[in-house]
Amino acid sequence: MRIVDLGGGALGPGDEAPHEPGPELLWNESYYFDFVSEDGELGGYVRLGLYPNWNRAWYWACLVGTDGRRHMVVDHDAKLPTGADLDVSGDGHTATQRTVEPMEAVRLTLAADDLRLDLEWRTAGGVYGYALTSRYEIPCRVSGTVDGRPFAGHGQRDHSWGVRDWWSVSWLWSSGRLEDGTYLHGMQANVGVALPWPAFTVPPGGQVEHVEGFSAATEFAGDRPSTARLAFPGLGTTVEPLADAPVELTSPDGALARFSRSMCRFVTDDGRVGHGWTEWHQPPGWREHGWGPLL
Repeated sequence: MRIVDLGGGALGPGDEAPHEPGPELLWNESYYFDFVSEDGELGGYVRLGLYPNWNRAWYWACLVGTDGRRHMVVDHDAKLPTGADLDVSGDGHTATQRTVEPMEAVRLTLAADDLRLDLEWRTAGGVYGYALTSRYEIPCRVSGTVDGRPFAGHGQRDHSWGVRDWWSVSWLWSSGRLEDGTYLHGMQANVGVALPWPAFTVPPGGQVEHVEGFSAATEFAGDRPSTARLAFPGLGTTVEPLADAPVELTSPDGALARFSRSMCRFVTDDGRVGHGWTEWHQPPGWREHGWGPLL
């Protein structure tokens, strides 16, 4: 198992479990899982966010399709799970999360009124650890069932822990897989300075490799992102949203942020096509945060 650790902390199998929380109100432990079918027509994501000092969990799950379907479970008042099992339930939904093999495989289930998931994320290419925060990302093959029907595709999962103030900084995060088997990932926060942003690629059948010099830019149609450009050195990529699954987030003092997340089509400048997920976080005043001209 290849683990690329850029200095955010020594990563190991034990990091799959919840961590000891800090004292801050917005200290958060976050688990994300997204998926897209091989043909790019069906996808979704799940997020579990633990706020021990706010005494709640956030649970989101969605399923979208290019045919216009969209099913959403959004619960911002779920009861905090206890112990090693990360199970949550709320009005009309019950979900489980199990580490099958640390850093190798995780299985999720969801039973909701209009959405049922039973999926496993299995590592493809290794683990990527961030440099500036306690976080890692894992490109994955995804298989199981969606609403009782067999599913096979790809995706990514990530796990982070620390203070997360959703109402202060905007960012773009993007992860996809091309038709030749190449995985792409990049993240950029709009903080007014250029930093060594977390980015990696995985060649077909290969291992995670850190990429220097990633940058991104976005155009919007109203509040909706209409297109983005990802600049990996030597590999420009256009991102086109296909199906949206946004969530609105209210802070403890009532501030409102829009979390735009979309299943997307990826097209590289050399003509390769793929699919994945991209998010554009839009806190108060997000239009002034500087999304950059298209590259």
